[in-house]
Amino acid sequence: MRNLLLAGVAAVMILPTAAIAQSNVEGRVGKLESEMRAVQRKVFPNGAGGYVQPEITAPQTQAQAPGVPASSALSDLTSRVTSLEEQMAGLTGQIEQNGYRTRQLQDQFDAYKRATEARLKALESGPAPIAPVGQSAPLDTPAAASGSTRPTKTPAAPSVVTGDTATSTPAAAVDKPSTGDPAEDAYLYGYRLWQAKRYPEAEAALKKMVADYPKSRRASFAQNLLGRTYLDSGKPSLASMAFYENYKKYPDGERAPDSLLYLGQALTKLNKAADACKVYDELSDVYGAKLSAAMKAQIASGRSAAKCQ
Repeated sequence: MRNLLLAGVAAVMILPTAAIAQSNVEGRVGKLESEMRAVQRKVFPNGAGGYVQPEITAPQTQAQAPGVPASSALSDLTSRVTSLEEQMAGLTGQIEQNGYRTRQLQDQFDAYKRATEARLKALESGPAPIAPVGQSAPLDTPAAASGSTRPTKTPAAPSVVTGDTATSTPAAAVDKPSTGDPAEDAYLYGYRLWQAKRYPEAEAALKKMVADYPKSRRASFAQNLLGRTYLDSGKPSLASMAFYENYKKYPDGERAPDSLLYLGQALTKLNKAADACKVYDELSDVYGAKLSAAMKAQIASGRSAAKCQ
């Protein structure tokens, strides 16, 4: 009788202790699940289909033999905590790795941008270039355009040149579109100026389009084309800044991958092959699943030109 009484007292004492332990573990589980949801929202900002569920399953209920205790609830909760902690560590590592790569690319470009702006400022403070005989004053002097001192010939009428020399059309001969959509019209006009090789006018039109309609889907197109305009007119420094700006401001824009591709080309022209290789890596890592076969071939060609490892 005495033994039975002692066993009863022990059971009464054990039950509250187990309940307290279980309550503490449940609190930890709830806290971990809340933290995981917050981390998942950061890793998968779009939400849909992105959440990772805990990689554990509920134990199957089995018939217990008389006198055999059921599986411990505390043990099940501990397994859940361990699984959640492992997933939290993995997700946190992924966030830190992505953040480091982004900061590294940003720091490198900021340093490059400061050096480029210093060179452009030095050019602006120098004497204005003298136009060669038979040419008008350059349109892309520092005061007139974007900081370059490279003279540009401006014909007064359409010029048709045989051979491989490009044909240039006066801006006045470029029709302004009228689609009923102001943002579309602004982009198409800049595109037509670029197509006609009226680069200074195209630069002004495309910059105005991005400033006036930053939320339009065409803003990504216009910013990318601005970079191509600089690149085609022999201004790789300004081109690289325009391309990076498009990737930074409109990472989900339709021309963001193109801008990274052209940024790599511009950096190669500037003898910054190592930076170009990092840009090509970023392009493949961020947009790899969306890249066409043609763009993948261009990336391979760009990596070859930059002698990437």
